[in-house]
Formats: sequence, structure tokens, C-alpha cells
Amino acid sequence: MKSEAYLFAGVALFFLLTDTAYIVFAREPAGATALTVSFIMSAVISFFCAMNYRRKGERPEDRPDSQIQERTGVLDFFPPHSFFPALTAAGAALLSLGIVYGLWLFLIGLGIALAGVLGMTFQFAGRDD
Repeated sequence: MKSEAYLFAGVALFFLLTDTAYIVFAREPAGATALTVSFIMSAVISFFCAMNYRRKGERPEDRPDSQIQERTGVLDFFPPHSFFPALTAAGAALLSLGIVYGLWLFLIGLGIALAGVLGMTFQFAGRDD
């Protein structure tokens, strides 16, 4: 993760320099805001990668002498089937339609989307690893 942290730190530095020059020469708020948000987002990713490297250390893919077998094993639990993603998508669609047609449809969509997200979150909460 160290190389990724340096990569995104370079991207953040680029956006910071570009943002500074844009603010000085253009004096236009929309572009300055977009560049500032880009700087902040890339700085957050760089910080995340640096903290992950500091906490977990070097990964096998970061070392040139590593073997493929060092990264094998159980990756994660993937649910076989669930209707909650479709419920969340229906809720998001109703949320979007509610913005156009009225608050009542927005609130219905919010309830359905919230039920779908909570269902995905707690569907397998009691399972044993």
C-alpha cells in the first residue's frame, strides 16, 4: 500500500497546485470548488493507503520475491442469493421519482431503500464463520 499512498499523494499534490493556480488566475468559484474537492478526495485515499500500510505492513504483491501461495486462502463470505439488492434498487428508483413527483413518493422510496440497505447489512449477521 506504500506505493499506492505515494501515487495518490502525487495526485493530491497535482490537484493542490492546479487549484492554487486556478484560484489565482481564473477567480471562478465552480472550477476552484471542483479542484478543491478533487484534492481532498485524493488526499483521503492517500491517507487511507498510508494508514493501511502502517497498520498491516507490506503485502505479498509489494515484494518482488513473493510467491502466489502467500495470498491464497478464504477471501470472504459471498451470499448465494438475496432479494435485498433488488429492493434497494427499487427504493432508489422511487427516491428519484419522488424528487420529480412529490414528497409522498420520496418518503415511500426512502422507506423501501432503507429496508433494503438494512436487510443487506443484517441478513447474515448471526452466521458463524
